[in-house]
Amino acid sequence: MKTRQLGTHGPLVSAVGLGCMPMSGTYGTVSDADGIATIQRALDLGINLLDTADAYGNGHNEELVGRAIRDRRDQVVLATKFGILRMGQHGNGGFSGRPEYVREACERSLKRLGVDHIDLYQQHRVDPDTPIEETVGALKELIDAGKVRYIGLSEALPPDLRRAAAVHPITSLQSEYSLLERSVEGEILDTCEELGIGFLPFSPLLRGLLAGSLTASTELEPGDFRIADRFPRVGPEHRAANVQLAQVVFEIAAERGATPSQVALAWLLAQRPWIVPIPGTKRTAYVEDNAGAPDVELTLEDLNRLAGLAAAAHGERYGAGSTLPNWVSPALT
Repeated sequence: MKTRQLGTHGPLVSAVGLGCMPMSGTYGTVSDADGIATIQRALDLGINLLDTADAYGNGHNEELVGRAIRDRRDQVVLATKFGILRMGQHGNGGFSGRPEYVREACERSLKRLGVDHIDLYQQHRVDPDTPIEETVGALKELIDAGKVRYIGLSEALPPDLRRAAAVHPITSLQSEYSLLERSVEGEILDTCEELGIGFLPFSPLLRGLLAGSLTASTELEPGDFRIADRFPRVGPEHRAANVQLAQVVFEIAAERGATPSQVALAWLLAQRPWIVPIPGTKRTAYVEDNAGAPDVELTLEDLNRLAGLAAAAHGERYGAGSTLPNWVSPALT
């Protein structure tokens, strides 16, 4: 597995990471045994960056990851997130970056994960009611205490990144980025480059559509997050049209002796040397597939053929069933 440095001062990580969210029921049912097997297969393949969050499965995902890495902690760059408040547990939900909450959330995550430190601790969403300087100040205290090694943000605006970086170096930013979702291009990625912040694209395969595992005729299980009006691009109204767009990816994959997911991930890897996609999956076969992406070399012609797909994408990034990230405007979706 090839490696990349995450941010100017961040850790060396595998060129492709693993998003663990699907192992907690977001994309249909899965057993804990299958989730653990998927994580351990990723480690066997040299994928060392594991991304989870306290919000995934209301803590279940962190517990699962902790069980999977119990005897392999030294092989893992462990990333988790805090800051999304669950309905019922915290009134009407929302976000929190309050220093006292940051400290409490960290202790709970450490316990669920069964570790003494978190390698990359990320604010899941910026709290509009708490100055980000206060949040990052609390994270810096956790670093000084040896409980956290690096700080990351998710779905943050460039001004947020600048204010945060003025308190302590920020190692990474997470946001959605794929062949059919390119809103971060321009100011956001440019700010990351200026500040030495690595970038972790989530949903790099557009929730299975770019990998070919989600087709126009796929019947989703009840409870699958893709079945509601959360993600219009993979919803019933627009899925068939976007699957048709993805045919270009499938054609290039056939020409290169690769798979569609490998081509879609290789395209992201070709954009900047500090981009590390974190495709989520609950299946060992898909981990094995994704692990081959860094070895796929796309030609300039391939890149040109793929460049215009996003402009023709059908549907918005988020629908009525999802909370729009704080920086995304209708014009960017």
